[in-house]
Amino acid sequence: MCGRYAASRRPEDLAGIFEIEKWEPKETLEPDYNVAPTKEVYAVLDRPLKDAEDPKPVRQLRKLKWGLVPSWSKTPEGGARMINARAETVHEKPSYRRAFTTRRCILPADGYYEWVTGTQERDLEVEGRKKRPRKQPYFVTPADGSVFAMAGLYEFWRDRTLPDDHPQAWWVTCSVITTEAETTPLAVAPADGPHALADIHPRMPLMLTPDRWDDWLDPAHTDPDELTSLLAPPLAGLMRAFPVSTAVSSVRNNGPELLKELEAPEEGTLF
Repeated sequence: MCGRYAASRRPEDLAGIFEIEKWEPKETLEPDYNVAPTKEVYAVLDRPLKDAEDPKPVRQLRKLKWGLVPSWSKTPEGGARMINARAETVHEKPSYRRAFTTRRCILPADGYYEWVTGTQERDLEVEGRKKRPRKQPYFVTPADGSVFAMAGLYEFWRDRTLPDDHPQAWWVTCSVITTEAETTPLAVAPADGPHALADIHPRMPLMLTPDRWDDWLDPAHTDPDELTSLLAPPLAGLMRAFPVSTAVSSVRNNGPELLKELEAPEEGTLF
């Protein structure tokens, strides 16, 4: 799954990476090293500009809320639970299938966090001890330092309780597509820790390599079968993972120090 990630790149940098044609400086977000559900995040999408005479899609950098609210929802309350869509079923689930065919996006990240329960803690859990397992967070990121381009979906939801001209009348929300975690060795693995992403968690965000960006973002591509082929995981061996401070476990903590690699998992959280 993807329940937390880091996104620190500036919009100017993202504009160059993704060949952005349009973004509003007023929508600039501060670097976020602990992105959690319901937060506002950057999304790259191809869509005609509002009120433009030319219907041609324009590559935009937009500010969306993480947690998808389907257009047909009566309330937005379920958005916080719809942060992930499974690649295997995204084409058929009512909450995602319309967005999958016409409203796809890329959610740029530095990488994502995932938590592993330490061996000693797991043993206590198996023995039935009444002790809450302590989990060690790991940060997963491209080994070459490139952007982690997560496949995503976005949707529009109209709040009917507000007038048309109200700034919050329309919600634009998004979800991260996940796939099965790689079982092949990491490009760089910690000496005392997991050697594959599947050792950390059975799911992972689907990373799109640059050769798929244009096809994924193109709203003219609506055939589910063709789109499903874009959901194939990238080549193995592109990622690295390393332990980070358990401070990231609290959404109150935020800063570049959260990405500092630990020499070893924290005490009591050994892999």
